[in-house]
Amino acid sequence: MKQNIYDDIDFFESYGKMPRSFDGLNSAGEWHVLKNMLPDFKGKSVLDLGCGYGWHCIYAKEQAAESVVGIDLSQKMIDKAKENSKNLSIDYYQMPVEDIDFKDEQFDVVFSSLTFHYIENLETVFSKINRFLKKGGSFVFSMEHPVFTSRAQQDWSTNEEGSRLHWPVDNYQDEGIRQTNFLGHKVIKYHRTLASIINTVIDSGFSIQQISEPKPSEEIIEKYAEMKDELRRPIFIMISALK
Repeated sequence: MKQNIYDDIDFFESYGKMPRSFDGLNSAGEWHVLKNMLPDFKGKSVLDLGCGYGWHCIYAKEQAAESVVGIDLSQKMIDKAKENSKNLSIDYYQMPVEDIDFKDEQFDVVFSSLTFHYIENLETVFSKINRFLKKGGSFVFSMEHPVFTSRAQQDWSTNEEGSRLHWPVDNYQDEGIRQTNFLGHKVIKYHRTLASIINTVIDSGFSIQQISEPKPSEEIIEKYAEMKDELRRPIFIMISALK
């Protein structure tokens, strides 16, 4: 299901108030780990799937990537990415990730940040990515962790005073659609077990190099006190693989 919630005006405005939106990668709790999972971008051709505000495209170009292509379903996201990188040579295209179509072995690196939990058929997308990557190319992505996506509620269990008791996990083995609530809007996501995610990478022809379930850095926690609870459960799963 190709859901374009980010072009909803109210949703987009709410998203824009998140730290990672207005402050970039330095306020993304996982970035201090994710950047170390990325390959050397110098002289490489890079594809970013679900590029959002363009922060990762900008980073790749700043790291001397030869060419960078950003894809996003949301026109508002594409417009914002172009605005953020107006002095850089980056090509942006508005299209669903499921519809990407490039030349065989066109890219050295394919990257995606927090997009694949919106995709129904990962098998098809990962197979396309493998075809678009050069032999020895890198595939690095992050997505919401199965511990986070198992329940549609995606929220803490609290006591009567509202204090957070624990993060509940339920229906973990029941893969499929989750009708969630994000930034006050109904959003469709797809839950998969950790094994399913990992095996889809392997079955698509990739060799996994590293897996991370990152926790926020001390600097991020000092900057945003509410991030301290992110130490209590994983919110993201990140995988680095080679073709």
